[in-house]
Amino acid sequence: MAAIKQLAGLDASFLFLETEQMPMHVGALHVLELPAGFEGRFVDALRAHLKKRMPHLPALRRRLASVGLNLVNPAWVDAQPDLDQHVVSVELPAGSGLLALEDAVARLHPQLLPRDRPLWKFHVFEDLAPSPDDGARRVALYTQLHHAAVDGQAAVALAAVILDLGPVPRELPDRPLHHRPEAGTLALMRGALMHQAQQVLNIARSLPGTLGTLGGSAGDAGAALLGLLKGKSAAGSPLKLAPRTRFNQSVSATRSFATVSLPLAELHKLRKQAGASLNDAVLYLCGTALRQVLLEKHELPRKPLVAAVPVSLRAAGDTASNNQATMSTVTLGTHIADPRKRLAHVLAASQAMKGSLGTLKQLMPLDFPSLGLPWLMAGAARLYGAARAAEKLPALANVAISNVPGPQQALYLAGARMVTNYPSSIVVHGMALNITVQSYGDSLEFGLMACGKALPDVARLAGHLRAALAEWQSLGA
Repeated sequence: MAAIKQLAGLDASFLFLETEQMPMHVGALHVLELPAGFEGRFVDALRAHLKKRMPHLPALRRRLASVGLNLVNPAWVDAQPDLDQHVVSVELPAGSGLLALEDAVARLHPQLLPRDRPLWKFHVFEDLAPSPDDGARRVALYTQLHHAAVDGQAAVALAAVILDLGPVPRELPDRPLHHRPEAGTLALMRGALMHQAQQVLNIARSLPGTLGTLGGSAGDAGAALLGLLKGKSAAGSPLKLAPRTRFNQSVSATRSFATVSLPLAELHKLRKQAGASLNDAVLYLCGTALRQVLLEKHELPRKPLVAAVPVSLRAAGDTASNNQATMSTVTLGTHIADPRKRLAHVLAASQAMKGSLGTLKQLMPLDFPSLGLPWLMAGAARLYGAARAAEKLPALANVAISNVPGPQQALYLAGARMVTNYPSSIVVHGMALNITVQSYGDSLEFGLMACGKALPDVARLAGHLRAALAEWQSLGA
C-alpha cells in the first residue's frame, strides 16, 4: 500500500489560502559560477544531479491526493517527479545580470505550482554575464517550493542534501527508490478518519495543560490590555495595531523583486557594540529603510510601522519537511527621526516580543481537526480578496520580516559554486511586502518581494537598506 500522510493543519492552510493573487510558495534566487572547463548546459547537469539525490529527497517525491470530496486536509502520496517538467530552462538575453534576474523572478513568482504533481519547480538561467573578478561563466537558479511542504528551516535542511561543500559532488549512501502502488479512495478515507480522531484525542489530552497556561498568562494579557487602553503598552506588544500604509491593501497578481547583500562581519561588529542580536540588526535596518521609502512618498505615518515576525517552534535537530512556526509582531520605530533613539526603540520592542513568547508557544497548535476546513478556508480566502477586506479591516502588521540562519561556508550545486543566495517569499492581502533574510558565507542576503501594484519600485527599498547600514556605521564615528 502507498505511504499516506495527511497534511497537518498548519501545512494545509497554505493550500487553502492560495489564490491567483496569493501564490504560497517560497524559494530563492541563486547565482552560480561554473567550474573551469564545464561543457554543455547546466540544466542537464542539474537534472542528472537531482536524479542521483532524489532517493534522499522525500519532500520532492510526493504529491497531493484529495480525500473525501475535499472535506478534510489532503494527503501526501508517493510520486516520482518528471525532472524535465520540474527543472526547466528560462531564456534571458545573453550577458544578462542581476537586474534581469530580479525581473525574471518577479514574472515567475505569480505562477502557481500545479497541484497534480510534486509541489516544486526549479528555473535555470544560462549564458549570463561572466564573473567581474575572473571572467568565470555564470548561471542562475530560481527555486519554487510550496509552503505547504516546507518552512524556512525545512528548506535549509532540504538544501543540505542537494548542495555540497566542494566542487566535486559527494557520494550519498545508496537508497533504492521503491515505487509503491497508489492508495485507493477507501485507504485515503480510512487514514483521514483515523487522523481526525487522533487530533480530537490530542486536543482532549492537552486541554488541562493548555488551560493552565492560559490561566497563568491571563494576568499578563489583562495587564497588557489595560496598558494599551491607557496608552502605555510596551513597544512591540502584539496587541498594538499597525498604522495604515500602502502595504495594507489587497494584493494583485503582479510582483516586484529586489535583492541586497550586506557584509556580515560589519553587521556583527555593529550589533555587538549596540548589545543587539542579528535579528535586532535586521529589524533596525529594515525599519530605517522603510522610513526613508515612505518619507520619499510623503506617506510616513505618525505611528511606528509594525513587522510580522515568524517564530520557529522547531526543536533542535528537527529536519522534517513541514511547517513549525508561528507569528509575532514588533514595532520598528519608523516614527523616530534620530537613528540612535530608533535603534533603542527596536531593541526594546524586540525584547518585549521575546518576553511574550515563552508561555504563548505552548498554545500554538501545528495540527488540528480539519473537517470542512478546505471548503471554508478556501472560500473565505477568495471572499476576503474579492471584497477587498484588507482595506477595510484594522491592520495588524505592515510588513513581514523573516531571518533564517544559513551556512557560513561556500556551497556548490552540481559542481557550480553558489555566489549568492537571495530568498524569496510570500505576500498576502493586507501585507504587500515581504523581506526575507538569510546569511550565506560572509554576507547577509536580502530578498525583497512586493506586490507590483503596492510597491513597483521595490529596488529603492534595496538602496535604502544599503544606506541604513552606512548610517549605522556613521553613528560610531
